[in-house]
Amino acid sequence: MMNKFSNLNYRRDFQHQETAYKISENRYIDETEIINFILNSNTSDLLKFSQYLRNRENNLKIITYSRKIFINLVNLCKDTCSYCTYKKEPSAIESIMLNPSQVLSMVEAGKKLRCTEALIVTGERPELKYIEAKNWLNKLGYKTLVELISNLSEMILKKTGLLPHTNAGSLTKKEMSLLKSTNVSLGMMLENSSEKLLEPGNAHEKAPSKNPKVRIKSLISAGELKIPITTGLLIGIGERLIDVVKSLLLIKELNERYGHIQEVIIQNFAPKVGTRMENANPPSEDYFLKCIAIARILLKNINIQVPPNLTPIVYSRYIDAGINDWGGISPLTPDYVNPEYPWPAIDDVQTVTKSKGFTLRARLPIYPEFITNPSKYTYFVTENVKDYIEALIDNTGLVKEEYLQ
Repeated sequence: MMNKFSNLNYRRDFQHQETAYKISENRYIDETEIINFILNSNTSDLLKFSQYLRNRENNLKIITYSRKIFINLVNLCKDTCSYCTYKKEPSAIESIMLNPSQVLSMVEAGKKLRCTEALIVTGERPELKYIEAKNWLNKLGYKTLVELISNLSEMILKKTGLLPHTNAGSLTKKEMSLLKSTNVSLGMMLENSSEKLLEPGNAHEKAPSKNPKVRIKSLISAGELKIPITTGLLIGIGERLIDVVKSLLLIKELNERYGHIQEVIIQNFAPKVGTRMENANPPSEDYFLKCIAIARILLKNINIQVPPNLTPIVYSRYIDAGINDWGGISPLTPDYVNPEYPWPAIDDVQTVTKSKGFTLRARLPIYPEFITNPSKYTYFVTENVKDYIEALIDNTGLVKEEYLQ
């Protein structure tokens, strides 16, 4: 069985070959050995290994994406990240606070374009910082943003059949519980588990909700509530490679405990004009590819996504690094978090995917393994959303082709 790794030149060191074998066969391996293996392997070898692991599990050679409508519900935020242009001040012309009729109009337009996901994105607890956000909620009849999202999600389900997926930052267990009956999954980026990024001058200095302790607590709460969740890392914001490895090992440990992490996004930092980090360098292609490969190697049974719009010229290479998903792509709404980087046309993504020998298929905002596995379906999916899920899928748990036509 060791011969399957003979083409991987891990410094021609038997120790590294043995480590690769143990990773592949799910043998016990301690953190020190994993870190040593990663830090002493070159990018080319890691890419070969990650491809092998992905292809072994993905024998149908499918790369997925989620056809979505992006609902930018409110872009006020109590935090200030050093790289973010999403956050706006209430006085800014670009500030957004939508009402339910606007949201439903957007979702209905998305349904006509055969979307299946209603992605609800907000700033982090804006009502705690801005009286304008508090007044907006009060005018709509809500005390908190999560109460509004809960009711909106129910309206979206009942009126359109699209499946809500909320990313509102770090949520409490009580807040997640409120969303569970109407959201098939939730999203929250860990970004990194290193607390050094909170230090003065670093990326999260003015973003207390990005404290890893806060984010980890939310991920644990999602696990305890049996909610499928998407998380991920932001690469190139001042972390070291060992920080990436430790962050991925943390995600791995949480998923082994709860089985709820459906997807990990590996996203490259892109410097933006007007931010404190506008002159910072983005991650090199070699470093970013290595991070993707490491994610696949350490998280073999978790879906790995890289958004294609942030690097439109080279995104085909991410298939070589072991991804199996492109994330949400909208045929209608922009990427409000990264408006400088429009999504590629779905037909173009299909062409790129096919050029690498894979088939592009649409999925729901809950992955097939949570639908087709009876125990997971019972454990992680509430009765309230099952009829909506089953109306959209074929027997593989992916979106049925006739829905998209």
